[in-house]
Amino acid sequence: MMHYVFFFIITTPLVGAVMTFLFSDLKKEVSFLASLISFNLSLILFIFFDISQLKFQYISTIKLFNFFDSGFYMGIDGLSLVFLILTTFLISMCFLFSWKSSEPVSFYISFLFLEFFLITSFTTLDVIVFYVFFEAVLIPIFFIVGFLGSRDRKIRAGFLLFIYTIIGSLFMLIGIVFLLSETGTSNYLLLIENTIPFFKQKVLWLLFFFAFSIKIPLYPVHVWLPEAHVESPTCGSVILAGVLLKLGAYGFLRFLIPLFPIASAFFKPLVFTIGMLSVIYASFVALRQIDIKRVIAYASISHIGLIVVSIFSFNPLGIISSIFQLISHGVVSSALFFCVGILYNRFGTRIVKYFSGLVHTMPIFVSFFLFFCLGNIGFPGTSSFVGELIILLSLFFENIYLAVICSSSLILSGFYTLFLFNRISYGNLKTNFISFSRDLIGCEFFTFISLFSVSIFIGLNPSPCFDLLFNFSYFISDIFYI
Repeated sequence: MMHYVFFFIITTPLVGAVMTFLFSDLKKEVSFLASLISFNLSLILFIFFDISQLKFQYISTIKLFNFFDSGFYMGIDGLSLVFLILTTFLISMCFLFSWKSSEPVSFYISFLFLEFFLITSFTTLDVIVFYVFFEAVLIPIFFIVGFLGSRDRKIRAGFLLFIYTIIGSLFMLIGIVFLLSETGTSNYLLLIENTIPFFKQKVLWLLFFFAFSIKIPLYPVHVWLPEAHVESPTCGSVILAGVLLKLGAYGFLRFLIPLFPIASAFFKPLVFTIGMLSVIYASFVALRQIDIKRVIAYASISHIGLIVVSIFSFNPLGIISSIFQLISHGVVSSALFFCVGILYNRFGTRIVKYFSGLVHTMPIFVSFFLFFCLGNIGFPGTSSFVGELIILLSLFFENIYLAVICSSSLILSGFYTLFLFNRISYGNLKTNFISFSRDLIGCEFFTFISLFSVSIFIGLNPSPCFDLLFNFSYFISDIFYI
């Protein structure tokens, strides 16, 4: 039964895209219904998922090439499932948020294809298929940024995203060819049983790491992300920050560490250094930004740097908290980009200095904005608090100096986030600019209340998520400690 549910989760976005094209007059209803079906089916999969099993569940196979044992090997474990739920949830929120917008049919079709590519990337158990869909994600996101973006520089931002990503992917393609020549298979379940010589592991590790570090992204290959965020439409920024960046972290957890464990341990100091540089550099750069989207974009880079450091601590606490924080970041950063989208839709600008005193005219919006700003700095009660607390605890077990340096990001994030909130929400009302602003409309309110509910629920009750990820976190740590 669950195999059919899994199949429908994957295929529903494709069917939805076709139906949206055929019934363009009902594009909003059809696309939202398709995304909502996928989300609800992913929740059913979660309810019936056996958390006691370490093995992949609901495995489905369509063989493609006999000589590499390659094919559509699809399966679910705890790691896949959390990203599957996050993807389907955020796509649904994007369609809900855009309900009153006048978006072209291509907008809805692009997001449905993007959902299909992301779901397949998170659930495939074949390296070749993963690479194909890892690259395919670039097609709709390039269209969303480059053609549906909000400003004149959107084509440049789209090409910057394309060039950076394609260069990284070329390195991964070389790595996959090398891996196939060494092991003779692209089947993930067989690859994790293979032992690759240390020198070859190091070469493969560097090739894969470069590709994933661009996608996540880490300093210094992060340049494309702020540009893409600034030029992207609101929902494009939401998916970029909420899901697309998670593909890089997923690559680390699913492929880089399990397939090349000796090389991962060898390059651990390098990753710690890059991660700390990302945390500190992005935090300081965020302090100097005048565009609200750029502030949130650099905040994302800082948070991701901390998460990557935690992943490479290789202890169960670090692994489980880093994945939890990825989910939390997906919810909170998406909500902040929705907030920015509302401001831009109302006032036509994202420059901080033009805003002041919004609490007088948009009190409901400011209340949600405050909550998500507190979530961005890891305030108790929010989902980010749980993730950041356990990440720092795991880093103290690893190295106290490392933990202290990474802890500085919390202080810096408090500076730029609270300054941003205070500058926009309080102060004298600029009546010549915002006196006629309206508060949240229905679709915006329901989007925010959904994101608010998820953040509060997993913040106050993280155990379902932890239970789901428990086996995977110990699988990773056991590679190094047994």
